[in-house]
Amino acid sequence: MAKTREIKKRIKAVSNIRRITRTMQMIATSKFARAQAAATATKPYTEGLFALVTELAASAGDLQHPLISGPPDGAPAPAGELTLVLTSDRGLCGPYNASILRTLMQHLRSAPGNVKPPAGGVEVVGKKGAGFLKYNDIAVTRQHTQFGDKPSFDAVAALADEYMELFTTGKVAAVRVAFMRFLSAGRQSPEVLQLLPLKPIRPAATPATGPAINLQYEFSPPAPELLGSLLPETVRATLFQVFNDAVVSEHVARMVAMKGATDNAGKMRKLYTRDFNRARQAQITTELSEIISGAAALG
Repeated sequence: MAKTREIKKRIKAVSNIRRITRTMQMIATSKFARAQAAATATKPYTEGLFALVTELAASAGDLQHPLISGPPDGAPAPAGELTLVLTSDRGLCGPYNASILRTLMQHLRSAPGNVKPPAGGVEVVGKKGAGFLKYNDIAVTRQHTQFGDKPSFDAVAALADEYMELFTTGKVAAVRVAFMRFLSAGRQSPEVLQLLPLKPIRPAATPATGPAINLQYEFSPPAPELLGSLLPETVRATLFQVFNDAVVSEHVARMVAMKGATDNAGKMRKLYTRDFNRARQAQITTELSEIISGAAALG
């Protein structure tokens, strides 16, 4: 009897866990749908802006800009690279945080001199990343808590402007972002993106077949002034796309993890139910045997 009561308690506990994981899966699915719509809506703008800047820079010739070449001559030597790490505030999202932090540590170990912590500092979004860095004795320069599950463009643009100011004044040599890039609902890839300096903009390669196309542009305002407004907007849009990719990747990782937990809880409940039925059947058989034996002894 004691064994059947214990199994019933386990069945109830597993059923409660399955109910919780099922609810979390549904919530993550709902958030994933909204986050995916936001991420896919901003991606064409970001890619189109990059294509426009690349085409204009190729047509205007060799242009120099602080966001590409760094601070002007005579500025103090930069302190080092600044790294921003995007992780989640909550767990139960499978290997999401571990993959990002593993990629981050590989990047830090490959840095010249293997500086720990990096000279430019490490900034983090999410409690999971902050806890990991503290455990590994890597000082966190600043922890951002203003973004949440729905980062606004204004908040991200303000952070991008701050990074551009640090880079153009020579306070940091580069700005990199460790995050999870969203490729599709079934594929996400952790990477360390170079936000600043912007990679040198080169003309696109001419196809091997077909006549070469040489387009001529008239710039109004002049090309340096035009790129001077487009390049900062490119940095802001890129960082906003990074945040959107990180959010949607977190939701899809939690959705998959909770679905796996729900399925496993369902399988465990079936196993416990089978064990309960067997134990109950054995108990009934024992009771019948005792009754028959007692009746035979009396007769």
